[in-house]
Amino acid sequence: MNVPKSPVKIELSKSAIIHNIHFIRKLIGNEINFTAVVNGNAYGHGIETYCKIAFDAGVKQFCTYSAYEAYRVWKITKGKSKILIMGHIDTCDLEWEIGNKIEFFVFNYSRVIDAIETARKIRKKALVHLEIETGMNRTGFSTKKLYEVLELIKNKSSLIKFQGICTHYAGAESISNYYRIKNQQSKFNRVLTKLKKENSLPPFIHSACSAAVINYPDTLNNMVRIGILQYGFFPSKEILINYLIKNKKHNFPLKRVISWKSKVMDIKHVNPAEFIGYGTSYFTNVPTKIAVVPVGYALGFKRDLSNRGKVLIQGQRLNVIGIVNMNALTVDITHTENVNIGDEVVLIGQQGEMEISVASFSDFSNLLNYEMLTRLPSEIPRVIVN
Repeated sequence: MNVPKSPVKIELSKSAIIHNIHFIRKLIGNEINFTAVVNGNAYGHGIETYCKIAFDAGVKQFCTYSAYEAYRVWKITKGKSKILIMGHIDTCDLEWEIGNKIEFFVFNYSRVIDAIETARKIRKKALVHLEIETGMNRTGFSTKKLYEVLELIKNKSSLIKFQGICTHYAGAESISNYYRIKNQQSKFNRVLTKLKKENSLPPFIHSACSAAVINYPDTLNNMVRIGILQYGFFPSKEILINYLIKNKKHNFPLKRVISWKSKVMDIKHVNPAEFIGYGTSYFTNVPTKIAVVPVGYALGFKRDLSNRGKVLIQGQRLNVIGIVNMNALTVDITHTENVNIGDEVVLIGQQGEMEISVASFSDFSNLLNYEMLTRLPSEIPRVIVN
């Protein structure tokens, strides 16, 4: 007996992931540690599916925001990858992190104390990266507090190891933040200079994200945390243009990893002078033929796209008409021949010579690429294709 399948799927291109990883490695060089940022369910691509491909392609370090995400990476890579948690950890989870050599940011005094106490309890050393507050004003130790914490770690060196030092830049993807980023960089570098004089630098120093790698190459240090680039996107159009100019390139250098697809569920003929779907937002002036697609806002296709979204069927870009409801949308196929029940519907991706990119989809829905991708529901099956 066949198991029922989801009416929608997300395809991840293995060859695109490998291409993008090679691009990043060429960008940063072979001596710098590349850590793949996979928070937000691997930017909507699916942690389990994405990390499996990336790990097989040679990525051995992953960065997550939460302990739960770290557990998912650890499980899919069978404990063989290095994992760094940037954000949320419940104190009760520290035994698992420390016991499995999961590294994590510390950005307040209480987490350092909890890490020391847990390490003492399970008789294993905690591996921590101290986050410095340089101007993001979110998490991180002030410079004054940093040296107090470092002294504590030094005194408890049998229980806790100063594995890394880091900061996070507040908008390196935009020239409008240039002065702020340079100030952050200066503050971070002053800390590094002092630690170097004291012979106290940890093994890993990191601050650069995807945008900083391109716009501020002097921030690379010996480790980078790369997110959006590995998925085939530049952080902003500004960063893309800057890269193309600096490298005298003309073609987009990355490959899109993700495609989002469904199928035609039904075809219907609607008479003139009728409304389609809920409410009265779409009125037929002429005989209209529609395709019903089993995707709605419950599966990530926003209601904002009612009467303005686009999909691809039979290699043609077609209009979503009527209100997008929870589980279905309707598409005008009046002038498209040979559409049948079961035909592929592309929500994001290519079909023939036509494409709906994440950027164009985001424009229709008024979402950033980052937000649109991470809103893709985790229950949609992720499928690996070549």
